[in-house]
Amino acid sequence: MTLKERYDGVIAWFEEHVPVAESELQYRSPYELLVAVILSAQCTDKRVNMTTPALFEAYPTPQAMAEASPEEIYSYIKSISYPNNKAKNLAGMARMLCSEFDGKVPSDLKELQRLPGVGRKTANVVGAVIWNKEVMPVDTHVFRVSNRIGLTRSRTPLQTELTLEKHIPSHLLPKAHHWLILHGRYVCTARAPKCAECGISAWCRKYAQDNKHRIHNI
Repeated sequence: MTLKERYDGVIAWFEEHVPVAESELQYRSPYELLVAVILSAQCTDKRVNMTTPALFEAYPTPQAMAEASPEEIYSYIKSISYPNNKAKNLAGMARMLCSEFDGKVPSDLKELQRLPGVGRKTANVVGAVIWNKEVMPVDTHVFRVSNRIGLTRSRTPLQTELTLEKHIPSHLLPKAHHWLILHGRYVCTARAPKCAECGISAWCRKYAQDNKHRIHNI
């Protein structure tokens, strides 16, 4: 199977079977999504969604959060992974939004990355979800699934990002990001992938290798 055939097969299956793919983070504005994505680093979306309602009630705007201390923010996010660091980043992020961006989340990805707590992946997520930017955010699910299926052979998230952006039609990138995340979250899981339930196993390099070894050993 050529790489193009693999991409074509995987994309066609997702387009048919998962026509709508969206973030599972709950938000009502670019500001709320930015906060949620910062909190979601090395933490589940489910846990973030349990935490943000009270946080957003206390700090409904960047201006409100900018006036809070990291210690005050910490009290709302202490159940999240790395709460101390994230509380400092949220306080700094809100202050910079107010002082440099008039309280509005910038749509420019490089400007976004100037904000405390916002790296390349976080900026790409916000850009893809809010402004439909043609980028491929790479989290642990996207990295694992892409390499396992055989869409990439990369050692770093950046290599994965650039490879996927090269081979996936650009207008599909914002949705393809969610395809791979949701597939990794619910089907192609880290420890026990559900290959029997997987709709794209026909194009999966790992599945083909495992079946080859199985047949060889019979």
